[in-house]
Amino acid sequence: MSLLRLEGIGKKYGENRVLENVNLTIEPGEIHGLLGENGAGKSTLMNILYGMSVIHDTGGHEGKMYIEDTPYEPRSPIDAMAAGIGMVHQEFMLIPGFTIIENVKLNRENTNPNLVSRVLGKPLESLDFKQMDEDTRIAFEKLRLEFDYHQKVEGLPVGYKQFVEIAREIDKTNTKLLIVDEPTAVLTESEAEDFLNILKQLSALGIAIIFITHRLEEIKAVTNRITILRDGKHIDTLDTDQVSVSEIARLMVGRSIELSNVERRDLSQQSENAIELIDFRVAMPGEAVKGINLQIKDGEIFGIGGLAGQGKVGVANGIMGLYPTQGQMKIHGKDIPLNNVNYLLEEEVAFLSEDRKGVGLLLNDSISLNIAYTSLEVRDAFLKKFGPIKLVDKKETRKNALKMIEDLDIRCRGPEQKVGTLSGGNQQKVCIARALTFKPRILLVSEPTRGIDIGAKKLVLDTLVDLNRGEGITIIITSSELSELRQVSDRIAIITEGKLSAILPPDADDVDFGLAMSGKYKEVGA
Repeated sequence: MSLLRLEGIGKKYGENRVLENVNLTIEPGEIHGLLGENGAGKSTLMNILYGMSVIHDTGGHEGKMYIEDTPYEPRSPIDAMAAGIGMVHQEFMLIPGFTIIENVKLNRENTNPNLVSRVLGKPLESLDFKQMDEDTRIAFEKLRLEFDYHQKVEGLPVGYKQFVEIAREIDKTNTKLLIVDEPTAVLTESEAEDFLNILKQLSALGIAIIFITHRLEEIKAVTNRITILRDGKHIDTLDTDQVSVSEIARLMVGRSIELSNVERRDLSQQSENAIELIDFRVAMPGEAVKGINLQIKDGEIFGIGGLAGQGKVGVANGIMGLYPTQGQMKIHGKDIPLNNVNYLLEEEVAFLSEDRKGVGLLLNDSISLNIAYTSLEVRDAFLKKFGPIKLVDKKETRKNALKMIEDLDIRCRGPEQKVGTLSGGNQQKVCIARALTFKPRILLVSEPTRGIDIGAKKLVLDTLVDLNRGEGITIIITSSELSELRQVSDRIAIITEGKLSAILPPDADDVDFGLAMSGKYKEVGA
């Protein structure tokens, strides 16, 4: 008897059909990969399975669902959880003002009876903080992580927020099926490997897993079977060991995809620095930078890598002044005041944050306004002026948005669609479109391909290289994927424990990168 069976699932948003006649069967203890390009319908299918309100508020769905041959029709995530289904969302479902423990135990708090509750009922029982602490500690032990669980989620690095999401699901006791939507997208390769081992352990306990990821090597490493969606349709379900990575990619996008390394350059003789950091310190929670010196050459693609929580994410956030920063920073030889975002923008420095929802996007506004926003605010672009009155030129913002939608293959209903309704990968493309429209001299990009498929990843990386080679834009890429940095970077800095561990060429030996990430590579800048 199958654990889960979906038959003829379909979904429309207005006149836009996003799913059509999708069938899916999941066996107990199976790790089943769900694959497809951004906008292929994966998240919509999982929202249906998890009973998300966005489905019911837009007319429900077609088809039938069964859990262990019993009809299943959740009206809310509470119904899904009661049926033994858990979900780790691609976009975080956390309460920023709550502590890590409170988020992990939300709606499942441990309680003890007291005098009042014995008279008036269970809702008035006292919270068992000791047991909640212990449960949270055990959940994070399984993830091989240790830090202060009493700190608030607000301000945590993106990677840590992902671990909180995962720990919350691991802590549940009745889970039969766990949906994980891009769980490793913000993890480094070594951290992702540890997480994949956790999935195998859960599978061995009889918990089935639907694994959504764009890292195809992970699909090959842990899944038993895969189902591929394209344009909302069920393309195929296959045994993972019977199909190659290249064949999976072809089935996903309908064409062959090949990621290649860019031409290597030696910019050591380049005299001008685009950015120079001197004893640079950033007080970013979980990603503190503890005094680094860096010289990034004008016109280079400079990669920044390292393990989660070691400070790599803090460098770009500190340059932009989003967290308290100390030290000295120069841009093209000019001393720049720290902690001043507006000054950086005036110096034509743009930032693509790793936290696209918290920092990068206006979720309730249109695609066209989001793409134009930075240029509009900083350069008075896309404005009509009537004396002292300035109005947004909607015709021009729409024209620019249509070009970006075509150039970056943003899957949407049109430029007026609200960004908050797009899939995560297409939201990432909107962030990139905003940076391209601004046309900065220096572009800081954190996790540029987080949560996007292999076809879109190639498009994004090729676009960054084209901007660098064609427009001369200096690009600083922070990424958890070392392979991504090695494809496009001229040099790669590894940050360990908030310090610069090494600066390596992209073709350096894997051992050197491993030593650098562990803090044992002594020849900094070798």
